[in-house]
Amino acid sequence: MALLEIRGVSKSFNLNGKSRSAAVLHVLRDINLAINEREFVCIVGRSGAGKTTLISLIAGLIEADEGEILLEGRPIQGPGPERGIVFQNYSLLPWMTVFENVYLAVDAVASNLATKEKRERTDHYLKLVNLSHAAGKRPRELSGGMRQRVAVARGLAMEPKVLLMDEPFSALDALTRSTLQEELARIWMETQKTVVMITNDIDEAILLADTIYTLTSSSGATLGPAVRVEASHPRSRSQLSREPRYQRARRETVGILVSGRNGREAPAVAVQAVAPLN
Repeated sequence: MALLEIRGVSKSFNLNGKSRSAAVLHVLRDINLAINEREFVCIVGRSGAGKTTLISLIAGLIEADEGEILLEGRPIQGPGPERGIVFQNYSLLPWMTVFENVYLAVDAVASNLATKEKRERTDHYLKLVNLSHAAGKRPRELSGGMRQRVAVARGLAMEPKVLLMDEPFSALDALTRSTLQEELARIWMETQKTVVMITNDIDEAILLADTIYTLTSSSGATLGPAVRVEASHPRSRSQLSREPRYQRARRETVGILVSGRNGREAPAVAVQAVAPLN
């Protein structure tokens, strides 16, 4: 049995309130997905395709109109500590130190632990993201990349069954983003945590994921077929650029984005929009 299952999930939003005449935005339609334990899955799509809506549904932050989402065979009904989430904008408490931001999450999900054990868990995950030296600093004293590492440490310190990541590196400069991608790959190999990551960067997805799914860019987006990344871990960006299996996965992913799930050719503007994903 898959660890996480999405069955026939659809989601729409009323644009003008709750009146019957309100315009309806169909965001996701008939999403089906099964994710196994210890699998790293990336969901790729253009801006506005519904990626954040999908991750919010899995996190339990919003409810589906149709279908269900199951974790270990049980329906998800609201947020829960078994699903950690890392947002794009860090979401750190500015008046707390790095240590306190992570400790707060540990205390929330493991209040039964002794204080010593909570502190040890916090120290462990700060060490995992190479931030032990910054434990006493506040977010304003950190770079963007360091803040995001704190957010990753906080998500992992909850020891969730699934770590959800919503475009965690998209606000960072290219060099920092590249560094954190490699850090995340290392952390995943050490923890073997089940990860669902949203991204608009195809190369990022191929570097990190076991499996890639694409969201179509049409109204009522659906998931395209799975693209398996057969290149073994650990991966390096320089090796992947020369690896035939990498090139094949990239061609498949771009092809699905351009044509759509059902093979319909996308309009010219959508085709050009793939270019920034290089």
